[in-house]
Amino acid sequence: METNRQEFRRIWLLLAAFAASAAIVLLAWRSAGARLPENVGRPLTEAEQAEIIARNSPLTEYVYLSGNADFPRESEIKKITIHHMADDIPLERLGEVFAEPDRRASSNYAIDTRGRVALYVEEKDRAWTSSSPENDHQAVTIEVANDETGGDWHVSDTSYEALLRLCTDVCLRNGIQALEYTGDAEGNLTVHRMFSDKTECPGPYLERKMPEIAEEVTRRLKILREGSGN
Repeated sequence: METNRQEFRRIWLLLAAFAASAAIVLLAWRSAGARLPENVGRPLTEAEQAEIIARNSPLTEYVYLSGNADFPRESEIKKITIHHMADDIPLERLGEVFAEPDRRASSNYAIDTRGRVALYVEEKDRAWTSSSPENDHQAVTIEVANDETGGDWHVSDTSYEALLRLCTDVCLRNGIQALEYTGDAEGNLTVHRMFSDKTECPGPYLERKMPEIAEEVTRRLKILREGSGN
């Protein structure tokens, strides 16, 4: 009889511990959901989009905010990190992909082959893009569509010019005086493969362009600041 009572107590304690653990997990899940901004993962009105664009890049033409992000980022913006899509994905479809919780991926911006710019994670928040939370808390991340699959992973001239404009705008608004590409994570212009040995992102074409991007964006910033007297 005593043995049965001890066995009953043991089972009851195990069940109680399981219930407590489940309650903690459920509470954490609900708390995480409660921290998500109410405007993520759904179509936005024109007024909502205009309000969001006003506090991010004015070059933005499409907005669909992802919940795959940290709200807010833990560092001021100091860097830009460039990626490629490894495909030619329409901005609207990419927004749907980044909205899927199981994907656990997003970017701040993306540029399609026509040079249109989309926003998926506001600049004040950290996108999950570069396999490095430390980098992404400091960086605005940009995905660029490819007009060639495989090979050099080429991007269109229109996309490339849009990338230069977007990088210049991000730097200007965030007080970045110049872009420097050092070929490693120490520079303030970085690429995805610096943080993961499982990717060649952003592909050979864009990677060869990195020194040129840094130089051209810095040149444009100097012209803009001299023109404004700053």
